[in-house]
Parts: sequence; C-alpha cells; structure tokens
Amino acid sequence: MASTSSLVFAGIAPHPPIMVPEVGREAIADVRSSIDAMAALTGRVIESEAETVILISPHAPLEPDAFVAYAGPEIHVDFANFRAPTETVHAELDEELLKEITRAGAEQKFEVVRIRGDLDHGTAVPLYFLQRYGWHGRVVALGYSFLSNEDHLRFGSCIRAAIDKVGRRVAFIASGDLSHRLKPGAPAGYNLEAHLFDEEVVEAIRSNSTRRIVTIDQELRRTAGECGYRSMLVAIGVAQELESRCEVISYEAPFGVGYMVAQLLMSEPPASAGGPESPPASAVLSVPPASASGSKAQVDGAELPALARQTIEAFVREKKVISAPEKLSELLNQRAACFVSIKTLDGDLRGCIGTIEPEKNTLAEELIANAISAATRDPRFPPVRAVELPSLKYSVDVLSQPELVRLEDLDPNVYGVIVEDQDGVRRGLLLPNLEGIDTAAKQVEIASRKAGIPPGTEVKLWRFRSERYREET
Repeated sequence: MASTSSLVFAGIAPHPPIMVPEVGREAIADVRSSIDAMAALTGRVIESEAETVILISPHAPLEPDAFVAYAGPEIHVDFANFRAPTETVHAELDEELLKEITRAGAEQKFEVVRIRGDLDHGTAVPLYFLQRYGWHGRVVALGYSFLSNEDHLRFGSCIRAAIDKVGRRVAFIASGDLSHRLKPGAPAGYNLEAHLFDEEVVEAIRSNSTRRIVTIDQELRRTAGECGYRSMLVAIGVAQELESRCEVISYEAPFGVGYMVAQLLMSEPPASAGGPESPPASAVLSVPPASASGSKAQVDGAELPALARQTIEAFVREKKVISAPEKLSELLNQRAACFVSIKTLDGDLRGCIGTIEPEKNTLAEELIANAISAATRDPRFPPVRAVELPSLKYSVDVLSQPELVRLEDLDPNVYGVIVEDQDGVRRGLLLPNLEGIDTAAKQVEIASRKAGIPPGTEVKLWRFRSERYREET
C-alpha cells in the first residue's frame, strides 16, 4: 500500500566512528555487519527516491528546552578528531524544509534553535555512509532536547507535518546506539541487565510494535546507558499513523555497545521509478593501508599506564621528556583527553592532573604531557622524587567528549562530571566511579567545592564517560 505522505523512509542508524574505514582501519572487521547493513539502508533510501534526508543525533549540542538544527547554507565536518582529517562529509541544507519544521514546531510551542559549527559524529557517521554508498541530496541535521518523552514524539509529528507541507520526498534517520553496558570492559561499565533493553528494542521493531519502545521501562533504559532512545522517539513520532514496515537489518555488540540498523517505514517508489540501483548489502568498503604509526599490537590498554610510568621515571630521574612511541596502537593514536593518576602501593593519591578536552594530536602525546604534570605540578603534593618511584603505581582515564546535562542525567558510577559557574570562570571536574560518591548531588557538591564555587550557586553541568586503564598489581 503506497503512503499518502511525503515521508518515504524512516530508519535507525548507529554512529561509532570506528565504522568509518579511514578511522577504524583493521578494526572495521569487528563492525562489518553494521557497515554492510548501512549499505542496505542506503539502498532503501535511494530506492525511495528521497530528495532530502533528515537526521537527528544525540550528540548535537544540547539545549534544555529546545531542539537544535545545524545552520547552512552547507553543513559539514571532517574526522580529524578521530585521526582521519582527510575524510569529510558535507551537504547542502534544505533551508525550506528546516523553516517549515521550525514553523510547525512553533505551532506546538516547540522552539528550534539554529547552531553553527561542524557536525557532531552522531550525524557525521550515518551521513558518511549515505554519501559513500551513493545517496546525494539535501540534509536537515537536528539534535534533541531535555523535554519529555511525549514531547519528543509530538515533535516528530511536527516534522512529519512539515514534510507533507513542503511536499518533497523525504527520509528520516534517527542516529543512536543502544546499551553501552553489555559486557565487561564496555565504555560505560558492565550491567547484568543491560541486554534486556536491547532485546526489547530489537523485538519491538521485529514485531512491528514500535509503541513498545515508547512504553519501555525507563529504569531499564537508564540501566542500559543508551544514547539513542530520544532519537528513536522522534523517529517513531515522525512515522506514526503511517503504515509501518519495520525490519531489523542488523544488530551486533562487538565492544559492549549495541549497534542496530533498522527500518521503521518504507513507502512504495513511484510507478515510474527508474532510479539508480541500490548498492548490494554485501558491498565492501576499501580499507586504507596502515600508516607508519599504526599497530595491531597492544589494544587492551595496558600500554597506557606503562607509558605513564616510562614518562614519569624518565622525567624524574633524567629531566628528560620522552617522545611518543614511533608505532602507536589504535588506542594511543586517537585524539582524546585524559587524566593520569599516581598512587602509592598502599593506595594513597600522590598526584592527578589531566585535560578536559584534547590539546595534543594523539592520546600518546596527551598522556605524556599530563603524566609529567601529575608528577610535578599537582598543587596538593610536592614533586615526585626519584626515591619514591619504586613505590608508585599508575592509572590513566581516557575521557569522552563532554555533553551538557541536567542533574537527573548524572550517574556517578558511570559518568564523570564537569561543574562550571554561570560566568565560566570557575570549573571543577570529578572522575566517575570514585569510592564514597554514590549520588549525583554529592558528586556535583564535591566538584563545585574543588572549583571554589560557593554552595547554592547556579551551575552548568557536563557529563563524560571515562575508560580507566590501571597497572596490573
């Protein structure tokens, strides 16, 4: 049955940058099912003859009470933050459709705020695959808000009304990953029940019952540590009242994070359709040759505290700043912020300094600089002396990109917090999963105290994930 709406496709796509071959290199073998599924999804978008694609991402800058949209006339980004600066995506903004979405939203008391800057990776990765596999058209790139679940559904309905008003064939893709806690070592830690969230979402789509996603247990959702739920709600709102044609194209969780490629709606193409052939689902992306700095060795993270030890011992004993290793693993070759912690063998803190946002080109360089600072410039301690070195142990926390949140979005066991006063003058940070910090309020209180922010002061909050790598003892 052909749809009477101009919405011709709706789907869900994951967004791990490692899927991009120039970023993931050899590691893309672990996400091959998702890559192939993105070829299939793109083929369906092409078959639907969508002229515009709307994407909504959980990693766009957040406005508490408004949805955001990237401003034009062109939207773009490169993958420099993921060590692939030559890989870029760019597209023309569908200005007419965005204006209509803004107008339709305003009728329902929703604000759409335009933002400038490069696309976030939650938008960039799905758009990369759409263009890589042959779809080319205009784009509207959105981000969700802190409004209620019901508001996200209603905003989806506003988007559909705008699509129908403009009258162009449009596809909608919700960018999002499922649980981040599916196995030990996962980015947000492990939770025994996290898999239940993914199973419920997958089964809801397979059974053509997306309402089950809307009514999913919200405590289970928080347990999962997902980043795609509100994107999916908007997609469900866009597609509701139309004939669903749901399908899970692919689901996998190679790193403890659930990646799903799915279709929610697919309209029949026009009878005269004779568009380009869909790329085969088994299409293989070329993998660029490993660079001189690439290495398959040491991907378990033990190299990070080892490099911290080597750095500090060389600096304390010889006043020498070592160079980054000539051959870097995938982990050390990424661009990321980190904290280096020094403790005694008894577990007492001896120094801890790091960066909130990356300042160097690689994690290896970031780690070396922060290790020296932790050993010599932590104001709470005197510089480390050579006689102490045999009695010290090291750990390194690698930080994700911070995201603006509210207090209720914090979980001290999973997320670190950055607290900043309204003037942006005082800023404090606390890493996640610290002993004795079991509530978000306590986490914020301690971070505020560290920053010298008086109690009761209105503050901005950011959360981040942290992967901790310790020396074996």
